[in-house]
Amino acid sequence: MWLLLPFVILPIVEIALFIQVGGLIGVLPVIALVLASAVAGVTVMRHQGARAALDLQRAMQEFRDPGRPMAHGALVMIAGLLMVVPGLFTSAVGLLLLIPAVRSLILRQMAARVRVSGSGFSYRQTHGAESEFGADPAGFRPGRGWRDEGVIDGEYSVQDDPPAPVREGLTDQSAQKGPEGGPRRGDSGWTRH
Repeated sequence: MWLLLPFVILPIVEIALFIQVGGLIGVLPVIALVLASAVAGVTVMRHQGARAALDLQRAMQEFRDPGRPMAHGALVMIAGLLMVVPGLFTSAVGLLLLIPAVRSLILRQMAARVRVSGSGFSYRQTHGAESEFGADPAGFRPGRGWRDEGVIDGEYSVQDDPPAPVREGLTDQSAQKGPEGGPRRGDSGWTRH
């Protein structure tokens, strides 16, 4: 029931504002005001959204908390969306959200109501040799839903020119000769075609 209340009250407020402002300045100026608000909202979403993305990227590069730029960027996008929605009240709220001090106040109020109860990540070796400390030295433990998929990490390198002499039968390079009589360049010896 409470979720439906804004959808009932908001159109009534918008209609009342259209009637009051239209009576003061006229119908055509009110329509022009709503259209200008929509154009400004699209512009805000385009430019401020790109700026918020740059602020987020800069925060990530400088190893700062990206939460603040993300929250400000989200509020700016909401402000642009409210300005696009036809209505005088929603446009006024959107304009208020464009003021950085108002956004900071809203974010402080929201942060005061958020309570973090706990979080964590763990990883544990389930098989194989344990370290000298008896477990993974980093202290990781597998979290819920973690499964060992049998993946083995490793490194490899492609060796274009094998060390001489190449032992016969270990690689397929004896069967494929390059233009100079030696092994063909690019054959690493791992596959046989």
